[in-house]
Amino acid sequence: MINPNNSPAKPKKIITIIPSGRLIESIPDTQPESVKSDSISLPENSSIFQAIGVIAGTVDLKAKPHPTISIENRDYALYHAPQKKLIFDFLKKQIRNSGSDYVRLMVYPRVIHFPPRDKPHVIGFQVLGFDNGSKSGLFADYQDFEFRFTGLWQFIPACQTPCISVFRNFTAERLDYIKQTETSRKVRFMKASHIPLLWKDAIVPPFRFNPLLPKEERGKPSFVEIKAKFLPHRNVFAFESLLGLPQDKPPKFLKASKDDKLAAFKEKKANIAASKGNKPQPQLQTKPVKKAQPKTQTKPVQPSTTPHQTQSQ
Repeated sequence: MINPNNSPAKPKKIITIIPSGRLIESIPDTQPESVKSDSISLPENSSIFQAIGVIAGTVDLKAKPHPTISIENRDYALYHAPQKKLIFDFLKKQIRNSGSDYVRLMVYPRVIHFPPRDKPHVIGFQVLGFDNGSKSGLFADYQDFEFRFTGLWQFIPACQTPCISVFRNFTAERLDYIKQTETSRKVRFMKASHIPLLWKDAIVPPFRFNPLLPKEERGKPSFVEIKAKFLPHRNVFAFESLLGLPQDKPPKFLKASKDDKLAAFKEKKANIAASKGNKPQPQLQTKPVKKAQPKTQTKPVQPSTTPHQTQSQ
């Protein structure tokens, strides 16, 4: 049809929600835009921070406080991006239609580390999509429990196992966002994911920060691109193969400054103190002190003719 105005027609904006394994609008902001569709491929010589893979197991969507997936008799929490709450509704429908709660999920790992180095980390998974049987996109390229990790190879203070650190990829839009948002939200937005990885005879050693060395001798972590496998029995990931040669210079990424982290910590601490201060303090209930009353004989004294009955009870 010819446009009567002789002006180029504007393309229609189509938003599609597909309850399948395809990455359509179900990718959290931590994932790069280039994987939002299995029809889009990365340009040559491009590197991005990324952590994505496939897991399979028995899903329990009724588990509290989060849905879980059971892998080798171990339960792992499942999450969704705040703006993608419908993913679990689609998954529930898929389980009902298929008649099986054993599913393959496209996920990115969510790892929580604790300050004591000897305290084990906790692994969960954020759901991006699920396999409806088509086995397209990542589901066709990856076996169960295979992951693609691209990030900085280094030790972090809270983990004895070296990690792949996946940071927020830099974009101009994200930079504008963090310039305008409050400090605590900015720090959360730029929080990296540190994924513990077993890599025997690594092609490059994991970077370990040493504050005692001069700044020019400390070195920097290498940016690596690998395929890894999740090991549920060890609660860790293990190196499988290289996807590219290590790089000394990583792609541009966003990272919160020490000052912002400190300010966010103080803000959080102040909010906790304020919330406690606003709560009514429980009143200590004290029982009234009774004055001592003189003991009185409650039973009548018997005649002296039966002395054994006058003994107090």
